[in-house]
Amino acid sequence: MYTQVCYNGCSIDDSDIKLPTTYSGAPHYATLVPRAIERWRHDLSEELQVRSSATLIEMLARRSVIGKPGFVCQSCVRQYQFQLRQASTSAQDNIYDVVCVGGGPAGLSLLTALRTNPITAGLRVALVEAQDLSKTSSFSLPPTQFSNRCSSLTPASAQYLDKIGAWRHLQRGRVQEYQEMQVWDGVTGARIEFDWPPNTTGDKTIAYMTENLNLTSGLLKRLNELGGVDVFDNTKVESIGLGKETEELDLSEWPVVQLSGGQSLAARLLVGADGANSPVRTFAGINNRGWDYGRHGVVATLELEGEGWGGQFNKIAYQRFLPTGPVAMLPMPGKFATLVWSTTPEKAALLKSLSPKDFIAMVNAAFRLSPVDIGFMHTQQNNQDEELSWRLQHTSVDAEALPQTVVGVQEGSIASFPLKLRHADTYTGERVALVGDAAHTIHPLAGQGLNQGQGDAQSLAKTIEYAVSHGQDLGTQLSLESYNSERYAANHIILNVCDKLHKLYAVESGPLVPLRSVGLRAVNALGPLKNFLMGQASGTGTKLL
Repeated sequence: MYTQVCYNGCSIDDSDIKLPTTYSGAPHYATLVPRAIERWRHDLSEELQVRSSATLIEMLARRSVIGKPGFVCQSCVRQYQFQLRQASTSAQDNIYDVVCVGGGPAGLSLLTALRTNPITAGLRVALVEAQDLSKTSSFSLPPTQFSNRCSSLTPASAQYLDKIGAWRHLQRGRVQEYQEMQVWDGVTGARIEFDWPPNTTGDKTIAYMTENLNLTSGLLKRLNELGGVDVFDNTKVESIGLGKETEELDLSEWPVVQLSGGQSLAARLLVGADGANSPVRTFAGINNRGWDYGRHGVVATLELEGEGWGGQFNKIAYQRFLPTGPVAMLPMPGKFATLVWSTTPEKAALLKSLSPKDFIAMVNAAFRLSPVDIGFMHTQQNNQDEELSWRLQHTSVDAEALPQTVVGVQEGSIASFPLKLRHADTYTGERVALVGDAAHTIHPLAGQGLNQGQGDAQSLAKTIEYAVSHGQDLGTQLSLESYNSERYAANHIILNVCDKLHKLYAVESGPLVPLRSVGLRAVNALGPLKNFLMGQASGTGTKLL
């Protein structure tokens, strides 16, 4: 054993020497810092930009003093950190390592991942959200009522949420897994059944259905449990620009977010989780390309006559491709389901104007009648209930191949939104990263929009972790490149597949119609191929990239 002398004269033996291998931001990693700090008190301007011990260690490691001991002990580091905070609190109140604009599932998952990981937990982070997050966090509805904005979570997304500690905070009574999916062509009747072989062991869940508010509420509860996030809710972004260079600080290359409450937040990394009309993307000058589908998605919460043909423990999701767009009925807990019907704006307006009785008739018709019959019913302003009863008498229906009959619709749950495809040219800029709808907007026919956002959050959190653990500036494009390359290609494939499926099934006649039916039946007959597609859809299969 030998004695090592600290730069300040403190004596420590070799058992106390623990050179940090990662810059985690956690104080216990600062046991020993290489190099010395001769100019510490005389050059505070650089240190004023430092908040976490991780950045402090990195900065001290760059300095050396010839003829002086090259180490600083833990107690001295803590003393310097205390002096730094005392000297610079007012100057640093608005400086953050990560500022996330947008409190939806993608942004909240990212922040939760950063706070959960000990390597990134020391980063100073802030969340900006226009809505009142306290109301979202306390989301609660009776067990027989559901929000009409629901999403399908793949097992891979659920596993990630569990890993970051958010899954247990969801109201599990409002989460419904399903084990089978029936998809068919509304013109030809060709069908594919996504179900597991009888000899399959383990969990057979294809996806989990839940309300977006339930997921967001669970993430907020987990963030509140973790602490350490400065939240600016009920607050809008007024503008975003670059900071300025002063005698104390040089923020000329850092984004500065001006808030409606008068605050300004400087960000080492600004994350845009702020939706399809992202102000962060606009600030970064990133183009967003795509097109409108000329379709609206009609959503509603439905009540069925029973719990479904699979019973309580084997739920089935249904999707039928009509010429105007797909209509899907996805299971919710009990005998409830959520509807997503892609159709023209005119037909969507008609559906929203109908009485509950006639709206229910149109939904039942969408899964049972021919496209011609459904088209005729769309020309009627009312009495669809009587029209359906008459037409069903002359239509052959295999009841068990269809969802159970809809008998009710939740009051106030019928709504619609325009459908479009958008994809940003890149997900990153200098000190900017985009996640979720700010980076991509997808047709809902495959239910992958929310899962794409969760994948973005997971990848970006991993990228930030790597930058911190290797002493890199987490906001540079070089540090962010792995996130951009990983997620852009993966999302581009999904966007294109959904776009081509929408266009393929919009064709009502011609040689393409029988060809697509042959293809659908062939896939249904080829077990290995179908299992591969199920693995890709659930996020548990082998990655294509």
